[in-house]
Amino acid sequence: MQPDVIIIGSGMGGATLAAVLAPTGRRILILERGDHLRPSPQDRDAQAIFGDGVFRPDEVWLDGKDQPFNPGNYYNVGGNSKFYGAVLIRYRAEDFGVVHHAGGATPGWPISYDELEPEYQAAEQVYAVRGALGDDPTEPHHSGTYPHTPVPDEDDIADLRARLKQVGLTPSHLPLGVDIDRWLAAGQTTWDAYPDTCGGKMDAETCGLSTALAHDNVQIRTGCRATALIADPNGQVTGVTCDVDGGTETLTAPIIVLAAGAVQTAALLLVSANDTCPTGLANRSDQVGRNFMNHNCSAVLALHPFRRNRAVYQKTLMVNDYYLDGDGDGPLGNIQLLGKITGPILAANARLPRWLAHQIAARSFDFYAMSEDLPNPDSRVTLKNGKIKFDWQRSNWVGHELLVKKLTAKLKQAGFPIVMSRPFDRRTPSHQCGTARMGTDPAASVVDTFCRSHDHKNLFIVDASVLPTSAAVNPALTIAALAHRAGRHIAQTEFAA
Repeated sequence: MQPDVIIIGSGMGGATLAAVLAPTGRRILILERGDHLRPSPQDRDAQAIFGDGVFRPDEVWLDGKDQPFNPGNYYNVGGNSKFYGAVLIRYRAEDFGVVHHAGGATPGWPISYDELEPEYQAAEQVYAVRGALGDDPTEPHHSGTYPHTPVPDEDDIADLRARLKQVGLTPSHLPLGVDIDRWLAAGQTTWDAYPDTCGGKMDAETCGLSTALAHDNVQIRTGCRATALIADPNGQVTGVTCDVDGGTETLTAPIIVLAAGAVQTAALLLVSANDTCPTGLANRSDQVGRNFMNHNCSAVLALHPFRRNRAVYQKTLMVNDYYLDGDGDGPLGNIQLLGKITGPILAANARLPRWLAHQIAARSFDFYAMSEDLPNPDSRVTLKNGKIKFDWQRSNWVGHELLVKKLTAKLKQAGFPIVMSRPFDRRTPSHQCGTARMGTDPAASVVDTFCRSHDHKNLFIVDASVLPTSAAVNPALTIAALAHRAGRHIAQTEFAA
């Protein structure tokens, strides 16, 4: 099949775009460097996943000091969404404007929440989001309702919700893409960071990709790693060079779409430099690879030594009381439950004796505190000696520490005398974004408001790299909404005839 569109990457952006374009009848080829995840005994084995890292790719990047590390990104059909926590939450309306944090101000977006709202609504339908309106004080306007009712609280989480309310917080339902019955039928575990091989998570493969592949004009090639883009002197991207089965192949299409993730998309553009574009494709602005953001995150465990937490999946509530204003300290971020931590998970991550990890995990209620990381041109992805160099300049940490401090105090008031916290380290991919930022000025941004490259009119980017800001919520639904918007734009402007 000679494609009309090549999409590089099958994660939330690539899969959603393919689903939108599929009904046009145009021939769409999706390239995925990995393979399908298939059921295995390790799927629900916490030691295998968190201790042994059996699903982590054998890949080495360099950090800001040129030290090698394994980054923890995944390469498979569906991308990182196969392992995600399935939180499908909208950015708050305020996130699209300038937000003043303890660590500085965000630049705002070139589009408003209202412009993206219809795409959010559409993406929630594609990914069958389970949620409820009316219980979150920061919830932006919705033009419709969620497709499904929320995933129910387990008994101990219902008690936790009541305790949080008693100390003045406003716990709300966490919007989730999970078929809870199907997920639990395949194993009694949470889904957060576990691979989805049963279709219980509403991930990029289960929803977006399956919708696209139901059309005969859409195909996916696995084990096909894009290594460079080819562009002519006139700025037309004419092809994609790929490693396939130990050889090299060049594929061509009138429209090329990058959806490889914030780091890999930037690396592909940089490695594709030529005489006309000596600093990389789509990079006349010198912004490719810059403004990398990765949420400031901490795990916060609350426990009472004489009270057990019997929850299996746990992850059903969030608290946004400090999102827009932390009691006069400015916006601090989002708090949500982690998937239930178990002994093997805690032992692997905290390096505790197994017996102690089991005792703590049996009693802990596990929270995820998340604060915004601000764009910084010196926080960037570059290439060095053929390797990706990942120099994350963390920002706004003071605000994050305030969020953890306030959460800790409230949890103690709620009846948990022991509260422990631990930040996620630099190697953890906590919602990477920002390396090909969206904007209206070609001198200061990489793509326009429809995710089209300013420099190459037949090149689009529809992954997290285009996000101008990270906000302080999970980005999956926003990526899907932007890809949905880009897909409609392509259909209307490129395929109208």
